[in-house]
Amino acid sequence: MGDSETKGIEIPSYFVCPISLEIMKDPVTLSTGITYDRESIEKWLCTKNHDTCPITRQALTDIELIPNHTLRRSIQSWCAINAPFGMERLPTPRLPVSKPHILKLLQDSLSPNLQMKSLKRLKEIVTESDMNKRSVEAVGAADYLAYIVNMSLSSPVGDEAVSILYHLRLSGTGLKALFGKNGEFAETLTCVMQRAASHEPQAFAVLLLKSMIEVAEPIQVISLKLQFFIQLTHFLVKQISKSGNPVHEAPICRSNLDLTCASLSSISPKGCFQNANKISKKATKAALKLLIEVCPIGRTRTKAVEAGVVPVLIDILLDCNDKRISELVLTVLDQLCLCADGRAELLKHGAGLAVVSKKIFRVSPAGSERAVRILYSVAKFSGNSSVVQEMLKLGIVGNLCFLVQVECGSKSSEKAKEILKMHARVWKNSSCIPQNLVSSYPS
Repeated sequence: MGDSETKGIEIPSYFVCPISLEIMKDPVTLSTGITYDRESIEKWLCTKNHDTCPITRQALTDIELIPNHTLRRSIQSWCAINAPFGMERLPTPRLPVSKPHILKLLQDSLSPNLQMKSLKRLKEIVTESDMNKRSVEAVGAADYLAYIVNMSLSSPVGDEAVSILYHLRLSGTGLKALFGKNGEFAETLTCVMQRAASHEPQAFAVLLLKSMIEVAEPIQVISLKLQFFIQLTHFLVKQISKSGNPVHEAPICRSNLDLTCASLSSISPKGCFQNANKISKKATKAALKLLIEVCPIGRTRTKAVEAGVVPVLIDILLDCNDKRISELVLTVLDQLCLCADGRAELLKHGAGLAVVSKKIFRVSPAGSERAVRILYSVAKFSGNSSVVQEMLKLGIVGNLCFLVQVECGSKSSEKAKEILKMHARVWKNSSCIPQNLVSSYPS
């Protein structure tokens, strides 16, 4: 009954929202015939991502909210009569975006003379509220926008359509439909990454691809073409080279591990991840998460390596102070090092082994675990005599001994023990291991 006890008046039950149990300020009716306060039902439908009527539990095929003007007038009159008892007049409700208005904008977006104006207005509507997003998606806007992107690659109109698609925050069903049976739109977004004149549409394309891949079927992920991985790699290169400096591949340093990484960092591009105005960390993380989503599959893993992503990931690690980005990079490298070509690329890079070992203890427990897993893959499957000696000279063996000493019983520690046992004949009695760590070497 809302505030009936505190106000000393009885509020008619049909004035009260079934969700908030308060008097309705902007009553709207669902397709099921039940009336709610607009704010409450929008929160139910959007924030909680429900597709049912809260009272009847019926599935909603249409989420359009119909203003109940008759009930609102009744509530307004009742409030006016009871003004002496402290009841206030209802505020004027905001005008909702109607389905015909959205459809008119979408139709105008296909007209060359009205395209950009219509798309800008549509973007305003989409970014105004979550309910508007749901309403725009419900009328099939994704199909219109995908068509515009396909027809207007490398143009401001196409870029605006990509931006709207990203901001729409499509539902899982909508994302699956957008991906297409054969990944046609994924190819279109790959072209956006390649051809877009500015950074923003490229970033939106990556962010949208990430959302699409998260709901895609495995067969759709396998169908991703090599060009997709090449453009994703180029995108990451642009992210770490915004200052105009090239990404360097450094010669190996054969002193201890700290000197190795210090030397490599000194010749890599400075401050690549420190200039927030030039680098979109959100897009970088999305690109890395995208790789994490697709690389568990053997075929896609091979394509990623062929696209040249391994040396780019290592260069990111060299100059990255963001712990979350470092953790994501190590996760991708862990997956890529499960294949021979991925390990070969890691070993080919002058800083590969050194920077991975350097990240143990310096990122997060999960990051340390990923770094040790990478070293495990290298030691077990690519551990020839030169690689084994390299790991010793770079101080990696000592680092693993230290890990065993300070994190006894952890997953990382147990994996480090396995690595040390693999090549104990070469490493155990080496003078390169600090004396205080020799006792940590597993027997």
